[in-house]
Amino acid sequence: MAAPPRALRNGLPGSGGRPCPFPKWRRRRQRVTAAGGGASGSRAAPLPWQRAGSGGGMEPAGMEPAGMGMEPAGMEPEPAGMGTAGMGVERAGMGTAGMEPAGTEPAREAEEPPGSPALPAEPRQAGPPGAAAPGEGALPGASGRERERGRRGAGAGQGQGGRAARGRARRAPGRRGGDEGGRRPGVTVDSSKAKTSLEALKISLRQLRWKEFPFGRRLPCDIYWHGVSFHDNNIFSGQVNKFPGMMETVRKITLSRAMRTMQDLFPLEYNFYPRSWILPEELPLFVAEVRVMKDSDPSWKPTFIVKPDGGCQGDGIYLIKDPSDIRLTGSIQSRPAVVQEYICKPLLVDKLKFDIRLYVLLKSLEPLEIYIAKDGLSRFCTEPYQEPTLKNLHQVFMHLTNYSLNIHSENFIHSDSVNTGSKRTFSSILCRLSSRGADVKKLWSDIISLVIKTIIALTPELKVYYQSDIPSGKPGPTCFQILGFDILLMKNLKPMLLEVNANPSMRIEHEQELSPGVFENVPSPVDEEVKVAVIRDTLRLVDPQKKKRKDAQCPRLEHVPESSESLPDAVPAERPEPDGPRSPEAGLPSLCLKQVFPKYAKQFSYLRLVDRVAALFIRFLGVKGTTKLGPTGFRTFIRNCKLSNSNFSMAAVDILYIDITRRWNSMGIDHKESGNTGMCLQAFVEAFFCLAQKKYKSLPLHEQVLSLIEFCECHLAALDEKRLLWGWGVPERRGGTGGPCQAEGLHLSPAAPALLNRTATASKLADYRTQRN
Repeated sequence: MAAPPRALRNGLPGSGGRPCPFPKWRRRRQRVTAAGGGASGSRAAPLPWQRAGSGGGMEPAGMEPAGMGMEPAGMEPEPAGMGTAGMGVERAGMGTAGMEPAGTEPAREAEEPPGSPALPAEPRQAGPPGAAAPGEGALPGASGRERERGRRGAGAGQGQGGRAARGRARRAPGRRGGDEGGRRPGVTVDSSKAKTSLEALKISLRQLRWKEFPFGRRLPCDIYWHGVSFHDNNIFSGQVNKFPGMMETVRKITLSRAMRTMQDLFPLEYNFYPRSWILPEELPLFVAEVRVMKDSDPSWKPTFIVKPDGGCQGDGIYLIKDPSDIRLTGSIQSRPAVVQEYICKPLLVDKLKFDIRLYVLLKSLEPLEIYIAKDGLSRFCTEPYQEPTLKNLHQVFMHLTNYSLNIHSENFIHSDSVNTGSKRTFSSILCRLSSRGADVKKLWSDIISLVIKTIIALTPELKVYYQSDIPSGKPGPTCFQILGFDILLMKNLKPMLLEVNANPSMRIEHEQELSPGVFENVPSPVDEEVKVAVIRDTLRLVDPQKKKRKDAQCPRLEHVPESSESLPDAVPAERPEPDGPRSPEAGLPSLCLKQVFPKYAKQFSYLRLVDRVAALFIRFLGVKGTTKLGPTGFRTFIRNCKLSNSNFSMAAVDILYIDITRRWNSMGIDHKESGNTGMCLQAFVEAFFCLAQKKYKSLPLHEQVLSLIEFCECHLAALDEKRLLWGWGVPERRGGTGGPCQAEGLHLSPAAPALLNRTATASKLADYRTQRN
């Protein structure tokens, strides 16, 4: 077979090496028509290099753009740089279909998992038995057959029609936005940082038939699964299963402060969190309050539990009966702790104390979207429970439900049944309670209310960290996260929040001691049943291709209308898919995650006061990427919101800022910017509450804060409108595409009427507040 002339490498024959005047796609179309693959069935005259020799599939080197992953109809796939089809020369270890020059990225189809569902393909036409099936590409075992065909040369099976059929078959899966019979590219997941959740993640990906990259990937992935936290500045797209700052937000001290703030505003709504004090800074307050309570009620004999701030798995936890029993000789100064009232009357099952690990998915922060798993884990102590006394305070297997502690007890029972053993499913406990006549539906409603209120308390701090790591306007991933809520049921079935875990264990095996000091990992059916379902359905909810599939099908209602009903005790089955292409989720169980927010947002929206205070804080941060407010930003906040007057001068503003900031910075909280000076969010909230109490003295605290929030928002809306009208620009303006107004004639942009209406409403509210004062 003759090689193509040198002039063909850069242009048409006889062109003197000048580039071909036709684009590459038109040249491919000419080759397709010449091969008899045209739509009309007419056969055009072959091009000059197609007439040369018997190799009808001859193609000049470099004519096909790299990275296409498909061949034109009628052309046999060739290794990069080869000019003659059917030469039989291949690079070792490489297939024929979609082959590219060295250094280029593989075709998208080559990234499909072997188990991806393939839709019906086009029927094969006259071609050799070794031709690749649609969507398969070239399998490694096909290289021998390709070399055999190369030695045989062009034959009846290598004709123009056969090559055209194989070319169409290979190209069909790669067509974009057209053929419904083509296979969609699978979702890609980077699991290189999954750590302990890797095994459950692998099972979930196999069930979903998604593509896993256990060692990372140079190209961007759709989802990045991290095991501990998210601190990767090299991810600019996709989704990450961790929120920046979540670990700091749910630490015991930060959580206790957030819950205390909400308890000050709404004491009845947040009575599910035990009374807490922070050590060592609040030790004198703790001693004084306990003394006062004992004096007022001599029969009160409390027990307290001390938890280190950064501790986990039961590390450093101990019980005390009196504040004088706190271990101050240890590392309490370098390792702060939280001391809480111990719940002495928990619900018992089989005379054992237990807690509940419930999995919660925070799917989105703005807008807030929360899902709760319908099942969880119940973790049991291994010794019969007795109310704490001085004799049994140190019996951790009786009082502490931590799995990592009780697994070392000789009474720990590994069971393959969900109804027995030291670790069971929460649904088995509910069935047992229901058989005793307990109101399981009300219990579920209380648990859901607890979860939503806790997330509302945590989101203000989380938003500050989020805007610091992923500022608005810059490329970055979207985030979601699975949280572990540890809940204890009291004897009257009231749920009490113990703590929130940013990295709940997703291991589906446990360690079994074969001999002293020798352990073996044994599968745990209870863990696998719960955790694999949570991970799999989390991935289904954040599936980046889900919206595309829904847009192609009939629209369905995604959000249930807001209702005052309680959460049902079971998750309803998903609605059947409409007729059409088979859904990738076909055959999977119904979702084990139930949306609770914004479904029940109407019942809890009034609690989001601190969220609105955090929005004011973020607005005046000034420099993006910081989490602390400087003195200039605080003065700007006071000035723009018109909070200074003759009774509260700017000098008093500076004193307020210095006093609160200095006290919070002296606490030595382990924040990301603990070394920097400035006012953190919690300090700003305290200052905001102080301003509200000064301005609205005769109202309850939550009404004082609400009034000041509305007052500030009204003045800022009026300021934004003024800036928009005079072309100054609105800082941190989200939404709307209208530009600034022109000076001459005040030609308003399309966004201006809405802002004017908002300003009119704001003015009315401001007038109302002024009259009430």
